Amino acid sequence: MVQFCPKCGSLMVARRVQGKVILKCMKCGYEMDASQAKPIRASRKIQHSVRERTIVIDKNVNVETLPKTRDVICPKCGHDEAYYWFVQTRAGDEPPTRFYKCTKCGHVWREYE
Repeated sequence: MVQFCPKCGSLMVARRVQGKVILKCMKCGYEMDASQAKPIRASRKIQHSVRERTIVIDKNVNVETLPKTRDVICPKCGHDEAYYWFVQTRAGDEPPTRFYKCTKCGHVWREYE
């Protein structure tokens, strides 16, 4: 339970005194019964602009400069070689998305880690 002192604004700490839970301010000493405390709820919705949600992949990039792998099979033509690159498409604490482009047919697909 989190409660701020109504007198000085400091954080109050829960203590058990004679079998009862009280909240005590460590700065000014103010005490109150924990049952009188009003719950504090804080929430914040993050709004992203259209620009922040847009992923731009330049079609004019020379794919021959990208690394290749033979660890994948193209789902369109079955070829076993593709260019690959990574893009952070989700939250920063999640792994990036790996994109592939088949060296034979040019099909592009993605793989989430």
